[in-house]
Amino acid sequence: MSDTIRFLLGDQPVEIVDCDPNLTVLEWLRGPGGRCGTKEGCAEGDCGACTVVLAEPDPAGGLAYRSVNSCIQFVGTLDGTQLLTVEDLKQDGALHPVQQAMVEAHASQCGFCTPGFVMSLFKLYRDYDGPLPPSREILDRALGGNLCRCTGYRSILEAATRMFQSPRPDAFDAKRDATLAVLAKLARSSGLAYRDRFFAPTTIAELQALLGKHPAARILSGGTDLGLEVTKAHRSFETIIYLGRVAELAAIARSDSHLTVGAAATWTNATQALVAISPGLDEILARFAGPPIRNAGTVGGNIANASPIGDGPPIFLALDAEIELLGPAGTRRLKLADFFLDYRKTARAAGEIVARLHVPLPKAGALFAAYKVSKRHDDDISAVCGVFALEIADGKIAKVRAAFGGMAAIPKRAAAVEAALLGQVWSLETAKAAGAALEKDFAPIDDMRASAAYRLKVAANLLQRFWFETATQTDVRAVHYA
Repeated sequence: MSDTIRFLLGDQPVEIVDCDPNLTVLEWLRGPGGRCGTKEGCAEGDCGACTVVLAEPDPAGGLAYRSVNSCIQFVGTLDGTQLLTVEDLKQDGALHPVQQAMVEAHASQCGFCTPGFVMSLFKLYRDYDGPLPPSREILDRALGGNLCRCTGYRSILEAATRMFQSPRPDAFDAKRDATLAVLAKLARSSGLAYRDRFFAPTTIAELQALLGKHPAARILSGGTDLGLEVTKAHRSFETIIYLGRVAELAAIARSDSHLTVGAAATWTNATQALVAISPGLDEILARFAGPPIRNAGTVGGNIANASPIGDGPPIFLALDAEIELLGPAGTRRLKLADFFLDYRKTARAAGEIVARLHVPLPKAGALFAAYKVSKRHDDDISAVCGVFALEIADGKIAKVRAAFGGMAAIPKRAAAVEAALLGQVWSLETAKAAGAALEKDFAPIDDMRASAAYRLKVAANLLQRFWFETATQTDVRAVHYA
């Protein structure tokens, strides 16, 4: 294992030999990196002012681009990548089409958020290959992780449309082969061991050895939650094991009976596979977080985090998923419903990580819906997340799973609700009776997002909404949201 963090900053190779492994990419950029274009707005991945783009080789032989929040990314995660900031877009004295469009549309007001918007639009510019101009929905989703406090969205959206009027390819296409050649030289045959504190294994065997040697190490996957412990709680981790370089843990595979999602798969990459087994999931997953968070945050991290307000656990609970845990001695599997024990407490033993999720493919004709209720439509935490799956045979409910987030100390299935539904005719009266059973399953708290009474009322109403939306359909696959 090597002890130097190596990456490209624009076109320039960089080696970091002496920094705290808890240092964030944003802190490095605005300090040793000498790049002050990237701004700190919230230090929690919420506003997008710190957005940068990472480029890495993809399986097709090109470069895959990801916009991420640099304020909550650890500098060790840059190893082997190309880091692009707003300073890199101007090439040979000419503004990039994204920047030129922002100028022409007068899309910068106070300017503080502008670098983040530019980098999110740059990612869209690089990846989008659909009909022109892109739809408003596509543009809204691309900018879902960026906030403008000057309310300049109209002109920014105008710039987003205008940038595609410029001819492509751009200067980054011209430099692609040269960039790939440098990244190939930076690629590792074994993992990174930076100052014996930040480890980035590349194989399962290396990972298991590290887990055995450092059972108390903090496990880093996407960093979208762990980063906040550094930036907001001011914690410092002695030992970090990063999963983002173990390709096997990012793999997504589908068999005749199951979808298997690697724990290190990002939500961006997992969305397509999940939508394929349950069309319409893209809507709730688009609201899961903004693109920079979905591009970094992982499925396994969202599960292992065990947050009672995470949107991933209720979805997978309703899909009847099993979780696979990996430790120094091997793997074990258990029902996801048995994984969550208490607030932020799980069945994961010391030295174990979440490795994969195994999801049975839904049966034809199954009814499925997921609902996210939050104060803000985009990039917000749920007050209540409710996910329901029904199978109906001979006119009655033969199988049922009802899972909720935001209702208890853990995400969990509602046993009393399921009992009230099982064996009944799927009717409005049945949905109302099931909603009344919620008080047996949950005693929600009052907090900044909602009162206990509101949560119980909304959760009950979601069951009725589920009935109204499925009453006349025999094969409901779409996922609806509030």
